[in-house]
Amino acid sequence: MKRPIILHLALLILLCMTLLPGCKQQDHNTVQVSEEKPTDKRLQKYTSFTLNTDLNKLSPNQLKMIPILIEAAKIMDDLFWFDAYGDKDALLKSIDDEDLRSFARINYGPWDRLDGNRPFVDGIGDKPLGANFYPSDMTKEEFEESPLPDKTSLYTYIRRDTDGALQSIPYHTMHKDKISRASQLLKKAAQLADDEGLRRYLLLRSEALTTDDYRKSDMAWLDMKTNQIDIVIGPIENYEDQLYGYKTAHEAYVLVKDMEWSKRLAKYASFLLELQNGLPVADAYKQEKPGTDTELNAYDVIYYAGDCNSGSKTIAINLPNDEEVQLAKGTRRLQLKNAMRAKFDKILIPIADMLLDDSQRKHITFDAFFANTMFHEVAHGLGIKNTINGRGTVRTALKEHASALEEGKADMLGLYMIRQLYKKGEISGDLQDNYVTFLASIFRSVRFGASSAHGKANMIRFNFLNERGAFERDAESGKYKVNFDKFELAMDELSELILTLQGDGNYKSVAALVKEQALIGTTLKEDLDRLSSAGIPVDIVFEQGIKVLGLNNKKM
Repeated sequence: MKRPIILHLALLILLCMTLLPGCKQQDHNTVQVSEEKPTDKRLQKYTSFTLNTDLNKLSPNQLKMIPILIEAAKIMDDLFWFDAYGDKDALLKSIDDEDLRSFARINYGPWDRLDGNRPFVDGIGDKPLGANFYPSDMTKEEFEESPLPDKTSLYTYIRRDTDGALQSIPYHTMHKDKISRASQLLKKAAQLADDEGLRRYLLLRSEALTTDDYRKSDMAWLDMKTNQIDIVIGPIENYEDQLYGYKTAHEAYVLVKDMEWSKRLAKYASFLLELQNGLPVADAYKQEKPGTDTELNAYDVIYYAGDCNSGSKTIAINLPNDEEVQLAKGTRRLQLKNAMRAKFDKILIPIADMLLDDSQRKHITFDAFFANTMFHEVAHGLGIKNTINGRGTVRTALKEHASALEEGKADMLGLYMIRQLYKKGEISGDLQDNYVTFLASIFRSVRFGASSAHGKANMIRFNFLNERGAFERDAESGKYKVNFDKFELAMDELSELILTLQGDGNYKSVAALVKEQALIGTTLKEDLDRLSSAGIPVDIVFEQGIKVLGLNNKKM
């Protein structure tokens, strides 16, 4: 790379590609579009990518753990089908066309997640905003008037009793047998854990699945530092609940930590308090202190399941989501570098070639993409978690709009962090790389649609920046160019707006912002259609599992 954006990052990337067989293979061999055109054109939105890593760095016990953890992850996959739709088997049996069945599996239901949840199976209506967390005939008024004490719990389904009244059912009760099996698998894996912190986490997570009380296991997950194998598992994110944003959906990632990369990234967490104090907003909105135990780690992900595997695929994670855990201990930011590289090479580069002004094309770099993605996740730890006027947490005050606004905050504050660290000399290279790559990434991300939290955040930032002249579009070429001075001003202005809305818990104003700005305009829609016509994929699907890893043939 001509312009490394993180100190020594380009060297690390080069080392990864040249020394690690898994990384090298992913970059050049396993990311590919099938040459045989599928019958259903909707499948062409996705390109295949093989999830693997260098297994030679793992101990015999670690190799034995991986199939066990993948088996537990598969259970989360089944549970997410229930969260998102209901009866998976009945739906798939009702679809005669194999391509359409494949598309339903990708979407975990009959609604296209990259097309505003448009139904693609005959006879299927619109997707319920509350997915399968609530009765399909339940109104908001009925829910809000219900006396159920745990109706807003992250871990309960709302159903009707025999009399038709609303009742709540804990996740671990609804899925008793499957949860028990997943719990036992985590205990089995814990017996093989060489790392004491990992063993403790797996045992506590095993218990948490059976009680829906995850705080102790979240704390234990943050406590472990030297583990090379990791699993993120359970009901975690609340994007699937677009009715209220209360209910969390089941998912799992099985991960192998890149110990060297993680060590190099660790220093950036130490700047969080200083960056919090310098946020471009009034003092009242930055009084909370980020946790002191925040970590940045890099991983190869070797298995996705459930929520994170549906539609567009996650390439970075910031957890835990529990506000009390965040304030007490911080968070861990996980950069999924093999999946990140796949999206950059096969999706972002072709988009930039088509939509970015030729004079700024040189600013599209993997270093900037990696940094923008990483600091987006770090930025979730900045700002404010609780309203300043007694309206409770930001999440409860802003309800179904909380996730979209939080993602928008992380977009803007991630760039703010990069700029501040650049000024301090902690990041080297060309700051313009980050801004231009950020704009190109909007075009990549907005193709996921404007119905999800991330999609709404993408459109709010695109329209806000556009209105303030942060970039311009040449009508003749149809290409975009960043206006760097205006970009920075608009970036700070949007950061201040979002932090203020969050701190005030201003539901009405946030709803208005989403209604007015979370829209794809005609010109942008035409540009996105150009990308599709050119055959540029929207996202990736994974070839994954123990056979892909070669563990079914490996002696253990």
